[in-house]
Amino acid sequence: MSKKIIITGASGAFGGLAVNSLLKAGHKVVATMRDIETRNKAAADELSAAGALIVNMDVGNCDSVEQGMQQAIEMLGGVDVVVNNAGAGAHGIQEAFTPQQMLDLYNINVVGVHRVMRGALPTMRHQASGLIINISSLLGKISLPFYGPYSATKFALESLSETAKAELSQFGVDVALIEPGGFATSFIASHAKPADTKRLAQFGEFADIPEQSLSDFERMLKANPDQDPQRVADMILQVIETQAGTRKFRNIVDFTGMADAVEPLNEALKNTTDGLYEAFGIGHLRKLKTS
Repeated sequence: MSKKIIITGASGAFGGLAVNSLLKAGHKVVATMRDIETRNKAAADELSAAGALIVNMDVGNCDSVEQGMQQAIEMLGGVDVVVNNAGAGAHGIQEAFTPQQMLDLYNINVVGVHRVMRGALPTMRHQASGLIINISSLLGKISLPFYGPYSATKFALESLSETAKAELSQFGVDVALIEPGGFATSFIASHAKPADTKRLAQFGEFADIPEQSLSDFERMLKANPDQDPQRVADMILQVIETQAGTRKFRNIVDFTGMADAVEPLNEALKNTTDGLYEAFGIGHLRKLKTS
């Protein structure tokens, strides 16, 4: 059955691939992004030509999200699915990121998701059905050096999503996470770097290690044909087309070996959370109420 879908960050690799996959599967899609008349005009025009409806929206701005979500829902005649794909990356020594950089990162990766969800959820609750897919990361489950600020936002997104899943379950609205590993896309090149150069200088030669590490990681990703960004788009489509009430909450997409380490963590967390909800007498909030 064709779904009415809104996806944010559609100018990026995961977003553009997902939009095309969803359109080919017969879904109706609004692709949102910033700067559709300037920086992202080529991406907007390409997706429009493929059949997507285009809405200019900056998830970091409240007015932009409020207006953009209203426009998107009107264009679609409703909304069945929202894919929160927009996000910002960061890489470098954590201490040298300024407080403002940290706030900016949270504004996009956490508060931005909250803004978009608030824009869609009244409609979904009213119709007693809907699906929110939040694009997280394996770095929302494990922490590695030089990814601290980014990883912290994804840990926060995981918690935000877990809470939303419980609070929305009795209204027929489902929430799912997709946890990609690293992929060799333009996202890597756009990572924010520490802005406090004076603080960074205090680290001496160690300050050069993050860039070397990132370059080595990117080369490893490019040498792995299985680590194809299309796999993330495929997972988005798979989650959408899975019957409501039977979806996995956390869905890993990785072929570098990290999935083998994180999957047991996800299973343990699921079992722990299920047990706590049952002990608190709220186990029904872990189960989607379907009509």
